Amino acid sequence: MRHHPRHNAAKLRGMATPGIIAHGELLIDFVPTTSGVTLIEAAAFVKAPGGAPANVAVGLARLGESVGFMGQVGDDAFGHFLADVLNTNHVDTRGLKFSQQARTALAFVSLRADGERDFMFYRHPSADMFYAPADVEPDLLNECHVFHFGSISLIAEPARSATLHAVAIARQANALITYDPNLRMPLWPDTEAALDGMLRGWTEAGLIKVSEEELVFLTGLPAEDWREAVRGLWHTHLRLVLVTRGAQGCYYITPHFSGEMPSFAVNAVDTTGAGDAFMASMIHGLLRQPEAWEHEETLRQVCHFANAAGALTTTQRGAIPALPTRAQVENFLNAQH
Repeated sequence: MRHHPRHNAAKLRGMATPGIIAHGELLIDFVPTTSGVTLIEAAAFVKAPGGAPANVAVGLARLGESVGFMGQVGDDAFGHFLADVLNTNHVDTRGLKFSQQARTALAFVSLRADGERDFMFYRHPSADMFYAPADVEPDLLNECHVFHFGSISLIAEPARSATLHAVAIARQANALITYDPNLRMPLWPDTEAALDGMLRGWTEAGLIKVSEEELVFLTGLPAEDWREAVRGLWHTHLRLVLVTRGAQGCYYITPHFSGEMPSFAVNAVDTTGAGDAFMASMIHGLLRQPEAWEHEETLRQVCHFANAAGALTTTQRGAIPALPTRAQVENFLNAQH
C-alpha cells in the first residue's frame, strides 16, 4: 500500500530525525555484464540499485553520517527491493513513498570500453514523477542540517513542485542546500526545458557539484573557462561550486579562492555513481571540517578525500554496490603513499 503522509508524520514523532536528507529519484540500473558493448550487443545485465540522490544518501551512510531519503518508487517488486537496499545500508526510509499510479523507474546503462556510459530510460512515466507536495514530510526537514537534491525531480509536475516545496522547508530550517544539475538530456522535453530546469535548481543551492560537460551546457563557455562560467552563475546563496573532471579530478571555487585538485589513476570499470560518491564525501568532509569553507588548505584535503572516493567507485560495476566506506577510502589513500 502507498504510505499516507499523515500516517508517516505520526510515525516520525518521538523518533530521531536524520541530519541529512537526500531527495529525488531511486531506480534500478541494469548494467551489462561486460564492458565495451552497446545495449544491442549486451548479452546479459546485472540489476543494480541507483538514482543519483539515493546514491548520495548511501554514500553518506557508508561514511558514517545520519541520512534519510525522500522520494517515491512503485508499489512493485523493484520498489520494495530498493527500499530494502536503503534500509540495509542504514538510510532512513520514513520519507519514501510507494505509488500505485506507476512503476519504479528503470535505466539500462551501456558501458563503453573507457567505462563511460550511455543510458536508455524506462520512465514514461515512473513512480518518482508522481511524487507531490503533499507527500513531502516536513518533520523530516525541520531539523535537517543538509538537504540534497538533483535536477531530475525538476523535470515534470508534480515532482517539480514537491522538490521546490521541500527545498523551501529545508531552507527555513537553515539547512545547507546541496545540488547536482545531473544532465540527462533524454529525460527532458527539449534543450530549453533542460536549461531552465537545471538553472532553477542552481539558484537554490549553497553547494553545487557540476561536471565540465554540464557547465558547458549551462553557460555555453568552453570547459577551460570554468572560473568565468561559474562566476557568471554565482548568486547570494552560493558558498562552493565543485567542477568534476573525471579522471583529472576537480576544480573548486568559493567567494574567497579557487583552484584544482588532481585525482587518482585507477582501472575504471564503470563510472556510474562516481560523482555521487564524490558529492557524498564532500558533504561529509564539510560537516566534519567546517573550517574548510574558509580555509583553502582544509578544503583541498576534503577534495582529496572526495576524489579518492570517486576513483574507488569506478573500480566496481553499478552505483550503490560500489560506494566506498570511510575505511576503504582511507586505506586507498594510505596505499598511495
